[in-house]
Amino acid sequence: MIAFIDDHRGALGVEPICKHLPIALSTYYDHQAKRADPELLSDRARRDAELRPEIRRVFEENWRFYGVRKVWRQLGREGVDVARCTVARLMKQMGLQGAIRGKPHRTTNPDENAPCPLDKVNRQFRCRRRTSSG
Repeated sequence: MIAFIDDHRGALGVEPICKHLPIALSTYYDHQAKRADPELLSDRARRDAELRPEIRRVFEENWRFYGVRKVWRQLGREGVDVARCTVARLMKQMGLQGAIRGKPHRTTNPDENAPCPLDKVNRQFRCRRRTSSG
């Protein structure tokens, strides 16, 4: 949404765009300020920005096999103090996933082109109207 506002702010202006989109004007300007000055970011956001390259480096150095636990342990061996749940959250955000052993379990292989079966019990999905006797 921020990118859309940035693309069209010259022609339409920020305030009219924000009136029609579900975003407050102050939110847009707060985002712009944080983009211009990274010191305004929260401590967690700054720490995440520092950890992302480290996590990606460990993941790539190990042939993209390491999962959360092994990446976390490797970072600990290198002296990077980080929680396991933080590594899990950041790896999920970055789309990194370790190798999975064995075959993935699939219960069915549906045929997308097959027609749906007919209704053999003639179900009626309608409500009967009640008449008030009074």
